[in-house]
Amino acid sequence: MSVLPLVFTSGWASGINAYAVILLLGIFGATGLSDDVPAALQRPDVLIAAAVLFLCEAVADKIPYVDSLWDSVHTVIRPLSGAVVGALLAGQSGSLSDLAAGAVGGSTALASHFVKAGTRMAINTSPEPVSNIVMSTAEDLGVGAIVTFAMFNPQAAAIIAAVLLVAGLAMVLYLWTRIRRFLRRRAQRREEKRLGAEVRAAGGAPPD
Repeated sequence: MSVLPLVFTSGWASGINAYAVILLLGIFGATGLSDDVPAALQRPDVLIAAAVLFLCEAVADKIPYVDSLWDSVHTVIRPLSGAVVGALLAGQSGSLSDLAAGAVGGSTALASHFVKAGTRMAINTSPEPVSNIVMSTAEDLGVGAIVTFAMFNPQAAAIIAAVLLVAGLAMVLYLWTRIRRFLRRRAQRREEKRLGAEVRAAGGAPPD
C-alpha cells in the first residue's frame, strides 16, 4: 500500500502542530498499534522531547500575539519536521522515495503553516484571549483526530486534510485585509519601541 496519503496527512498536521504529530506517531509505533511508524520516532528521548515541546506550544499557542511570535519561529521548523517525518515514513514502507516523500511532507506542512499563521494574525486584530484559546484547542483536537484516523484509514484522512487545507487557504485570502492590519500594528509598535529607546538613550522623556 502506498504511504503517500499518510505522508500528506502528517505533513498537513505538522504545519499546525509538528510536536503533536511526532508524539502521536511515536506512541502508535511504540505501543504496537501501527507497524508503519519508523523506529526513529519511537525512541524514548524523541517522545519525551516531543511531549515537552507540545506542552510549550499548547501554552504559547493560546496567548494573543505570543502565538504569532511562536508561529514566526516555527516557519522553518514545521515544514522541516513535515519533510523529515515524510521521509522517515517512506523509508519505513519502501513504496515511495525518501526525497519525494520529504518534498510532499515539507510543502504540505509549509502550506498548512501559512494557513495557521495567517489565521492567527487575523484573530489578533482583536486581541482578546477567548478566540485564541478556542482556535488553538480546535487545532490540537483536529490534528489528534486526523492523525489517529490516518493510521487506520490513510486515504480518507488525506482527503479530509486536503479539503481542510484548501478551505484554510481560501479563508486566509479572504481575511488578508485583517492580516495586513495586524502587520501594520506590529510594525507600528516596533517603531514606537525603537523611538522610545532612542529618546531614553538621549536622556529625554519618551513621546506621549
